[in-house]
Amino acid sequence: MMRRNQWLVAPLGAATAAALLSGCGSTEGGVGGGGKGVVMGISDKVKSTDPASGYDPGSWLLFNNVFQSLLSFPKGGTAPEPDAAQSCVFDGSDSKVFKCTLREGLKFSNGNSLTSKDVKYSFERTLKIKDPNGPAVLLGSIAGIDTPDDKTVVFRLKTSDATFPSKIASGAGAIVDHREYPADKLRTDNKAVGSGVYKLDSFTNKAANFSVNDSYTGKAKAKNTGVTLKFFDGDQTSLKNTLESGDVDFAFRGLNAKDIAGLASKSGSQKVEVVQGTGAEVQYLVFNTNDPVTGKLPVRKAISYLVDREALVKDVYEGTATPLYSIIPAGIPAHNTAFFDRYGGAPQPEKAKAALKAANISGKVKLTLYGTPSRYGPATDQQLSLIAKQLNDSGLFEADVKSVEYEQYEKDIAAGKYGVYVIGWVPDYPDADNFTQPFFGPGNVLGNNYDNKEITGTIIPATSAKSDRVSANPDYTRLQDIVAEEIPVLPLWQGKQYAVSRPNITGLQWSLDASTVFRFWEISKG
Repeated sequence: MMRRNQWLVAPLGAATAAALLSGCGSTEGGVGGGGKGVVMGISDKVKSTDPASGYDPGSWLLFNNVFQSLLSFPKGGTAPEPDAAQSCVFDGSDSKVFKCTLREGLKFSNGNSLTSKDVKYSFERTLKIKDPNGPAVLLGSIAGIDTPDDKTVVFRLKTSDATFPSKIASGAGAIVDHREYPADKLRTDNKAVGSGVYKLDSFTNKAANFSVNDSYTGKAKAKNTGVTLKFFDGDQTSLKNTLESGDVDFAFRGLNAKDIAGLASKSGSQKVEVVQGTGAEVQYLVFNTNDPVTGKLPVRKAISYLVDREALVKDVYEGTATPLYSIIPAGIPAHNTAFFDRYGGAPQPEKAKAALKAANISGKVKLTLYGTPSRYGPATDQQLSLIAKQLNDSGLFEADVKSVEYEQYEKDIAAGKYGVYVIGWVPDYPDADNFTQPFFGPGNVLGNNYDNKEITGTIIPATSAKSDRVSANPDYTRLQDIVAEEIPVLPLWQGKQYAVSRPNITGLQWSLDASTVFRFWEISKG
């Protein structure tokens, strides 16, 4: 999926979450803009400056700082709070009507007032353009939008969607000025007009420059005077060298595991500091349940008993990831350790052998593990080679590895040509829904032909209707237990987030949480 790849945060209680949506959001605070300007380096591209198109980490980084949404994720939290809205609440118990009241005094960076008309226009525009590279897919539950006055927006949803607040708190909910953006086509001049903490002053293929937006109304306070974002276009070595030379103040995303480990060993020196947090990026082995080999549950069980995640994160990822034992990662409410509980944290070859023997599977099981380094990086082959070795060392498997270019990889998965393959996932919003609903039923994004009627017919509809997200946790626990029992996927690891900076940079920890929101305004330079 998407985009999109921290400090571990405790889930908010139901009462707290409800209060955040319905009561918070005063106009106290302000833009600030003290301190100095900072220079940031990333290897990601910013593929669009128009929120109706961008659906990648670089673009959402820009959106989160230039545009406001009705709701946003607070630093260190996974429950959305009012942002451009003064309050938002579900009207009724079925999570099908969502009503927001806007703050007073909202303005875009060009001085135009922001009203409910702009909110309605922004969502309808994204849905109308329906750009294949855009976030319209997240807004598909919208049936209609009413604006009874300049301050009120009412969303009517096609079906119960308790995660709607989280979806519109993401980059998909960015509000644009209806006078500046055409209704039926994308803006292509590399400019942006929003009401966020920053305004975009210039954008080229080399760098983007942001300054503090004096028209911003909200709770954030900028701790710098502006940000220069330098693009390194996948050149990890150049990014590392530029950071060490002092030409950028900090780097986020794009450094490889070896470089991060090397820089971490220098952390505390006069050159660099490495700030670490728990990320929500995950990677799974996916099993095609129609495959003549991996379609057999005992084979999947044997693999689950043999994969050594600790060795993967140590030997391949050099400690930049942690073992993952469920489809829902740590830091996301409802996470459990269903795979650890069932298959343990260390290889158990005798149990793997017993699983195969009970199914009368004799001889070595022949298996090919497929990966696509062009999508998931060069470590993908190293990881799969180590997994193949773990399987082969048991004497139960004869496994090998094949690499495929990403475009062909997608086609082959859709055609059912692979028995087992790697899929990476970075969430759109920090809710268990985004790690479950896309993975099950016909047409699921994993392409593995797995379907479980209890999951698709009972559990997911139930969780979608519960606006009190904590009350959905027992359903998600049951779902995770089913997945550990039937093994359509095998969770491998959860990535940590890193930012590497010069020693005079502070505040980076507030952008390394499960929300995946990078907050320019929290960064300061001494």
